Amino acid sequence: MEEKPVLAIIGGSGLYDFPALENKKNIDVSTPFGKPSAPILQGYLNGKKVVFLARHGKGHVFTPTEVNYRANIYALKSLGVDQVISISACGSLREDFAPGNIVVPSQLFDYTHLRKRSFFEEGMVVHVSVADPFCATLSTRLHQSLSAVGATAHIGGAMITIEGPRFSTKIESNTYRSWGLSLIGMTTSPEAFLAREAEICYAVMAHVTDYDVWHVSEESVNVDLVVKTLQKNTELAQQTIMHLVSQMEEHKDCPCNHALENAFITNPKFVNASTVKKLGIIVDKYLK
Repeated sequence: MEEKPVLAIIGGSGLYDFPALENKKNIDVSTPFGKPSAPILQGYLNGKKVVFLARHGKGHVFTPTEVNYRANIYALKSLGVDQVISISACGSLREDFAPGNIVVPSQLFDYTHLRKRSFFEEGMVVHVSVADPFCATLSTRLHQSLSAVGATAHIGGAMITIEGPRFSTKIESNTYRSWGLSLIGMTTSPEAFLAREAEICYAVMAHVTDYDVWHVSEESVNVDLVVKTLQKNTELAQQTIMHLVSQMEEHKDCPCNHALENAFITNPKFVNASTVKKLGIIVDKYLK
């Protein structure tokens, strides 16, 4: 049996220029949902296999809405991935989550409206539980690794995913703050929910690049601010991943890996055979 990756990282393509990454190769993957955003980069850190996926494609060509989230998660699942770290830029809706800080959120509010949010359709209905949308164990380990490499890191807080690609108006930003939300981004939903449907542990390394547009004494968010902060934090993110991978042993069973166990509601006798085939790597252990 081929060795499984210990970790997958989804983020910007600039993150993957690891000096320590050995035996690199690109893997082209096809899925029933189309091609993922880019070929998947495979390599070894500390002798352990890891894979990387550029969420927005090579050269950042896909808007947050255009990203094929289903193909991305399905492709990683097909490679045997059990754990995913998402790296994303976000705005802060709280004074104490300052630009340059890194947050590992614990909750997610989906405010998108144009995206495919589920693998399940075409005669197969599944209601997966996402009360806690991020893997608690992986999130804790990620936060520990961030702290170990000297990052100013926080754990907890709720992130809202907006449709984008535009940034918020001031009334929108202040409304999200009034709802008790902590972070704002454009890509965590539906990625986190699809990872749960695929029974993959998922955690977010959210890089705070700005105070969105609500802060009266700070510059409003713009692309230049986002890029500068991400470039500054790239090395920190790489160090965190290296530390996290060095601490990883064989993946232990997690509730995330059984998310579909009690989620099927369609009578198996009425499920289309073509749908079962299409979703094989996700549903076979329950329907065969």
